[in-house]
Amino acid sequence: MRATYREQLDDIMSDLVGMSQTVSHAVRNATTALLDADIRLAEQVISSDEQLDHNQADIEARCFQVLARQAPVAGELRTVVAALRMVTELERMGDLAAHVAKIARLRYPESAVPADLKPTFVQMGDVAEKMVVTAGQTLSDRNIQGAEELHARDQEMDELRKSQFRVLLSDDWTYGVEAAVDVALLGRYYERIADHAASVARRIIYVVTGEFPDDEVWPQP
Repeated sequence: MRATYREQLDDIMSDLVGMSQTVSHAVRNATTALLDADIRLAEQVISSDEQLDHNQADIEARCFQVLARQAPVAGELRTVVAALRMVTELERMGDLAAHVAKIARLRYPESAVPADLKPTFVQMGDVAEKMVVTAGQTLSDRNIQGAEELHARDQEMDELRKSQFRVLLSDDWTYGVEAAVDVALLGRYYERIADHAASVARRIIYVVTGEFPDDEVWPQP
């Protein structure tokens, strides 16, 4: 019985890793769709969000079954509770990637990102994708060092967001209100993807150590 119980927990964590891979692909494709005005990729990202919703519902149901039937304690309970929170974080990252793709679709055949800000969004997309990939790897190997690296990446995203606002608020902005709204929303979406990835890392640290990182050093999103 205990062997089966452990297998259930391992399967849940394995499926979370698989879900993170789907999310990282969605983030990468959404960024490409945004910068290249690629309607095919945008539609692909939007469609993939439904599968992530199904994955979330399935993993949540299995977590609740473990809680109800096995009454886990100590580290096993931490794993189940953290999995319930992490699956929500991953699903939300998928939603945010879909939001990026929807703006790309809305502005097609033009790009929603003005030329002056494309380099910033290339960086934001790269940071967001790498954070999701690292979160998945950390889920797989329970590597605390990898989780701590995500905190530094989150701060990098915050700096990119600040630089974006400097461009938006400068007197040199000539792209109009509509483009400004698009850019502000897109920046927020990438920032939140990073926040959710950092939150996954925070919960992995909790699973491994039994303690959350110091909130003064690593604030909750």
